[in-house]
Amino acid sequence: MKISKSIAFGLIAIASPVAMLGAQQAMDHSTMNHGAQPMDHAAHQAIMAAVKAPSRSATNTPRDAYRHPVETLMFFGVKPDQTVVEYSPGGGWYTEILAPLLKDKGTLYAAQAPGRGFDNLKAKLAATPDVYGKTKLVPWPETGIPADSVDTLLTFRNVHNMVMNGTEAANFKAFYTMLKPGGTLGIVDHRLPEDRDTALEKSSGYLKVSTVRRLAEAAGFQYVGASEVNANPKDTADWAKGVWTLPPVLTNGETDKAKYQAIGESDRMTLKFVKPAK
Repeated sequence: MKISKSIAFGLIAIASPVAMLGAQQAMDHSTMNHGAQPMDHAAHQAIMAAVKAPSRSATNTPRDAYRHPVETLMFFGVKPDQTVVEYSPGGGWYTEILAPLLKDKGTLYAAQAPGRGFDNLKAKLAATPDVYGKTKLVPWPETGIPADSVDTLLTFRNVHNMVMNGTEAANFKAFYTMLKPGGTLGIVDHRLPEDRDTALEKSSGYLKVSTVRRLAEAAGFQYVGASEVNANPKDTADWAKGVWTLPPVLTNGETDKAKYQAIGESDRMTLKFVKPAK
């Protein structure tokens, strides 16, 4: 039996983290995604198994309710036999899912800029070699990843940082170079309404969809479509301290904490692009 998007999101709003994961998995992808392909049931089962992997951190799994990893990875077309680059994994939230998904038949590159984040991620991967032993941690941007060799490149909540530090053009060019013709670029980021002042993109952590599309298309990518799976209509995107006001950061500390927790994590765009086939 199919569950409508509205009913499923209602369940997510009131259910436990385990029930929320079940509700998100039951959604009908064809009714919620523009640009999605017919469901690959084998890939779907593999992704669900990776999401349920016991190796995942207990502090990370409750956030499945906001980050919807099954739907997100299915929308991007990730499969267990692909070569995948995760750009700037940070603490490795998605790495915990991608590593077990890809370790037997695929390849995962975790591309992180040198520094504390790189060192912390290196320690995390080394601590659980049975899960991460085949994950290739590489420094960004000197990754050594061959051109035209990657099936899917994923970046989660990172493009706003590029825009804030002025590295967006160089990074999108690098994404384009390493992807195979026909390869997929998948982007999730905090969404700024189109009628807001573009200057907010430099300080708020939010970006307009039009900005991200412009950056990707300027690098040569073609827009495929968008999913609303990571949308949150409760997020007004007008916080004095930017997106970090909301969970998981909660930059205001205990001040109005319950209010922000009730809103939940940010409203996010989920965009799919492709490198044109030659």
